[in-house]
Amino acid sequence: MTKTYRAVFERDESGAWIVRIPATRGCHTYGRTLDQARRRIREALSLWVDDADEAVIEEEIRLPAAARVALQRAKRARERADRERSRAQEETERTARALLDEVGIGMRDAGELLGISHQRVQQLVRR
Repeated sequence: MTKTYRAVFERDESGAWIVRIPATRGCHTYGRTLDQARRRIREALSLWVDDADEAVIEEEIRLPAAARVALQRAKRARERADRERSRAQEETERTARALLDEVGIGMRDAGELLGISHQRVQQLVRR
């Protein structure tokens, strides 16, 4: 059975990431980046336990409250942007089909009217 370890990541005064496994006394390391700290904590864990390579490491990244709030806002904004991008794509496809099929406009003119290339119009209407 795969064991799970919780790793706590915190920034120190120099900006490095200090990471520790609270359940394994003495198991800690650091890294200049999160990626480096992730690799190093697994290496450090392997000094204490035999199953470090297969272990699941659940991360708890501790940040100041303002940073956590800003990250949540950014994530929600990206999710909204993704939904809007999808809706815009669907609407552009419908409009391209309508311009070509119902109005009889050519692909080059439809592309110009939509603000996209005629090649993109062709891709949209082929779906």
